[in-house]
Amino acid sequence: MIESYDESDWLAGGKQTVYDHGSGAYGEAFPTLSGELSTTHNTGDLMFSSTFVTAPAPKNSGLGPIFNAVSCASCHINDGRGDAPADGGSSASLFLKVSEPGQDEHGAPLNVPGFGSQLQTKAIFGTQPEATVTVSYTYETGYFQDGTSYELRKPTFSINNTYILLPVSTLISPRFARPVFGLGLLEAIPEWEILSHEDTYDSNGDGISGKANYVWNIKEQKTSIGRFGWKAGVPSLMQQIAAAFSQDIGLTNMIFPSETSFNQSQYDHLNDEKELSDSLLYATVFYMKTLAVPARRDVQDPDVIRGRQLFGSATCINCHVPNHRTAVNVAFPDISNQMIYPYSDLLLHDMGSNLADTRPEYLAFETEWRTPPLWGIGLSQAVNNHSYFLHDGRARNITEAILWHGGEAIIARENFRKMSAADRAALLKFLNSL
Repeated sequence: MIESYDESDWLAGGKQTVYDHGSGAYGEAFPTLSGELSTTHNTGDLMFSSTFVTAPAPKNSGLGPIFNAVSCASCHINDGRGDAPADGGSSASLFLKVSEPGQDEHGAPLNVPGFGSQLQTKAIFGTQPEATVTVSYTYETGYFQDGTSYELRKPTFSINNTYILLPVSTLISPRFARPVFGLGLLEAIPEWEILSHEDTYDSNGDGISGKANYVWNIKEQKTSIGRFGWKAGVPSLMQQIAAAFSQDIGLTNMIFPSETSFNQSQYDHLNDEKELSDSLLYATVFYMKTLAVPARRDVQDPDVIRGRQLFGSATCINCHVPNHRTAVNVAFPDISNQMIYPYSDLLLHDMGSNLADTRPEYLAFETEWRTPPLWGIGLSQAVNNHSYFLHDGRARNITEAILWHGGEAIIARENFRKMSAADRAALLKFLNSL
């Protein structure tokens, strides 16, 4: 149990910590970058914020033919979270992953014939979107042990106007755009460090059985540990970003060379060149790899210190592991041997039936989700002007996010629900200091 603080508590990202606590808090570069590295970072920043258009065009060409967004920044607003849809509406920051039951030869989800692995809700002129997606909410009331009431909202996703019939067997997983800062530091955590927290069969009997996901690494043509995505279904930043350019914007690239309409009736059967050059893909990867982490705030506040104690005693730290040390990397000293505080074990955990989707992903079952990092969570309102959380954006604040926890996290949830109002406020004040 930690009863005080030390100077390292401020440095969420080690030496790659910045002190911007305003709307740009998630978009700062590593403070140690200089020279050509800064130039590469800035080039990637430009690509991240660029709006792509239909080919042929002299600049930013290649959008579509079917897509979800016109830029990275239109989903990851200010390098942060997307905006959850209003009741009856839709959002560019939330999309549906889809698959057929079963797995391919690498253990990956099977594409849906005619739709692929993600529903594309927009299209260029002369092409039909695959579908439209809207969200509606139902509401339920619950009570803390002290009698204080709370309200939770649960989304239902409606798929309409499909360009062909969507198979009734289609499995669906909603995905909400996450912040993109600190990802290079997460990628630098050594594999053995992540696996040291794995307890697949709950051998210690604490009710927590975190497990690693093992996924197909396209670039290296081998199975690797999954680190990124809501279900840890992606092994590297390169693959994550290349997939986003392909699936979200429709830009072919060296990792995903086929158009999003490949194998559809709308496919043009043209053997086009890559729409995103290797150099610009690498620059975008470097940009996201070198986004710094905002420093913590108020670590000396007695309520924050008390909240940190409660976070531990409520067993939240069993999954939201506070700190990790990155591997030694002589080729890139900026990320080498850093003590960082992401508050995540990067492992899969069963979160219960209320948060389940219908789509397994490699070793991740329907109820299992990767522990999301909590660093920077208290700046969500400042950066994105909202505080929507969880994989589908259903939680409107941190309290609701905690109260949706089930499965392995039910003990932590109940510990929170049974706290006094003062203790709940202290715990939330701690989380908002991250």
